Amino acid sequence: MENNDELAADPTAPFAPSVREHAKTVGVVLEGGGFRGMYTAGVLDVWMEHGLEVDAMVGVSAGAAFGCNYKSRQIGRAVRYNKRFCTDPRYAGLRVLLKTGDLYSRDFAYREVPLKLDVFDTKAFSSNPMRFTVVCTDVETGRPVYRDLHSGDVVDIDWIRASASIPVVSRPVELEHEGRMLRLLDGGAADPIPVAWMASQGYAKQVAVLTQPKGFRKQPQKLMPVIRRALRGCPRVVELLEGRHERYNAQLDDVAEREAAGDLFVIRPSESVKAPAVIKDPQELEDIYQVGRRDGEATYGDLLAYLAR
Repeated sequence: MENNDELAADPTAPFAPSVREHAKTVGVVLEGGGFRGMYTAGVLDVWMEHGLEVDAMVGVSAGAAFGCNYKSRQIGRAVRYNKRFCTDPRYAGLRVLLKTGDLYSRDFAYREVPLKLDVFDTKAFSSNPMRFTVVCTDVETGRPVYRDLHSGDVVDIDWIRASASIPVVSRPVELEHEGRMLRLLDGGAADPIPVAWMASQGYAKQVAVLTQPKGFRKQPQKLMPVIRRALRGCPRVVELLEGRHERYNAQLDDVAEREAAGDLFVIRPSESVKAPAVIKDPQELEDIYQVGRRDGEATYGDLLAYLAR
């Protein structure tokens, strides 16, 4: 875990000392869920506006894609660029999928947008001591891969892209990890809610931002016959998707047990934020984002109380 003593001694730091003191050993888990991740962006923007700093954050899929802005301290960026470009045919959709094999364009969504059109602040990202980890799925083994991102450069962006590469509508992303080249897809296939992983990292306080409302249970995938044909070269991924509902619901049960025991603080949507894989209406994104903002504000006092215990 990072040592924040130097930051704590700086009276010009842009966050309240009491908040900083509460957050010295905090690990945050961000669930994915495509554009349900606008909910997470709303919660995180509220936290940043209040000046909350944490030690570590792990993001899965959309949790990685939008959560990275917390490390770069770019309030409002996630909702801003998605609203700006969701109607752009270069960004995402069937046309991009048929042309490139990816639902979301590598060249536009993961290159031109963060590097030129709504620039990702790599200097702020790399200078922030908060640990930021993304989760991907190894296509060959079916096992989760956890990767810490440090610089926010193009390679880091590709790790985020891999974490958010939905099976069937995305090509595997090839990246080097620990001396081996891996083929990677969406981290939600292998570890959709990595609370247990974060707990294993030794952070004393655990917080999870989920993107499904209380009481949600995942059902078996009805499109498995189509998925098996589309992923016939990726048998481990097919196995994961066949049993994903059971694994996901078991993780929800684990989350509930940790929450009841006081070992985990959970923020989840107070109302449905269901969203399709591609949204072309900026107002729909804004609506989901605002639910996250409202819930972020409504739970903030309880969050600080949990961190202070």
